[in-house]
Amino acid sequence: FTVPALLLLHTHSCSNLSAAANAAAAWSGDLRSAEFSWNKLKFSDEKPQTPLKIAVFTRKWPTGGVPGGMERHAQTLHTALASRGHEIHVFTSPPAADSSPETSTPSSSSPILHHHEGEPEKWRYNKAWEQFQAEESRGGAAPFDVIHSESVALPFWLARGVKNVAVSWHGIALESVQSSIYQDLTRKPDEPISPAFNQSLQSVIPKVLNEIRFFSHYQHHIAISDSCGEMLRDVYQIPSKRVHVIVNGVNQHDFVQDTSLGRRFRSRIGIPDNATLVLGIAGRLVKDKGHPLLYEAFSKLKTNNPNTYLIVAGSGPWMNRYKEMGKQVIVLGSMNPSQLQGFYNAIDIFVNPTLRPQGLDLTLMEAMMSGKPIMASRFPSIKGTILVDDEFGFMFAPNVESLYEALERVVAEGAGRLAERGKACKEYAVGMFTARKMALAYERLFLCIKNQTFCMYP
Repeated sequence: FTVPALLLLHTHSCSNLSAAANAAAAWSGDLRSAEFSWNKLKFSDEKPQTPLKIAVFTRKWPTGGVPGGMERHAQTLHTALASRGHEIHVFTSPPAADSSPETSTPSSSSPILHHHEGEPEKWRYNKAWEQFQAEESRGGAAPFDVIHSESVALPFWLARGVKNVAVSWHGIALESVQSSIYQDLTRKPDEPISPAFNQSLQSVIPKVLNEIRFFSHYQHHIAISDSCGEMLRDVYQIPSKRVHVIVNGVNQHDFVQDTSLGRRFRSRIGIPDNATLVLGIAGRLVKDKGHPLLYEAFSKLKTNNPNTYLIVAGSGPWMNRYKEMGKQVIVLGSMNPSQLQGFYNAIDIFVNPTLRPQGLDLTLMEAMMSGKPIMASRFPSIKGTILVDDEFGFMFAPNVESLYEALERVVAEGAGRLAERGKACKEYAVGMFTARKMALAYERLFLCIKNQTFCMYP
């Protein structure tokens, strides 16, 4: 494989996404044939008469601190399913050494946690599988209706031939190849290609081929964006009826619009009253999140816009560089969801210059749920699922020049116009990205896996 060949592996069709979005409202039929996001459909809020027993395999489970996106997704989803009466058993790694394991019982409407033995936060799938088998063979215990794996927490050789396995893909090897390419494109013309980049390409290409070969061993595939669903069908060659698109969701009550909270947050972190525009970015401060682009573009923007500010919420290698940018950049470090509520309400627009083409960061949904417009890289996953309307914000090519031009357009519009855009974002997010919407879609899929009667919609 060469780099051009890898780029040609997948050609995304935006017209297909638009057609699917328009047809979703009036759609009916076998849900397994739906190639658009199930979040667009309306499922009943009424609790199922027969609760499901679900086994969840996830490498980590949040027990404090600031969890990653995959762990937050798993906790949000399965807590919501447990609150609807389903019996959720989570098989995961030991908690961090400085946290105490959660305990729960089936009657507590919370997931039942099974931490396997071993080092804190080190995943041992074989140990988790042993616990699963022990639970399934426990005297008087009902068998599991569905086994849900967060990415490859459950290896394919254990999933092979098991009809009730569903796996949610939060990242795949082909995406890693594409991300490496975009990261290398941030390199200066006189800067040599790093040996690490060449090494990563050589090692990941066999991984892509292996994934294409073994993905089919999983019976059901849950894609977290429309474009990821297309890639699973077109490149990974998974039969369409085994690929289901369900976009991640966030707790609606954790991210609400509150202008007074935003004002207090600004005052507390030192943003002056004469600030004309406040941008914000949140998440890990690493290269593949696009921080080299924002660092350079905002360095240029702030020179001619002394009343424009950038708030950075997160930690990582780029933290110190942001701290060196002067008073117009305020670095807050990592923040938990309750703290992020103030952050989102304090900004006028959220920036996500990601260099990961297939990823959909939860921060995008949190910002929209908080009534904020978005600036994001023009990738199929974002264009097809998040910024589906020009009113929702701005897209830019993943390079400094394009991002800088977008920033200039944002400054020219001003905070008033951005607030109008934010209202449209809030309305869309409430209809697409709530934890409830996500949980109802997963519930219907899991019911469909158990009983094909539930596969027919409405």
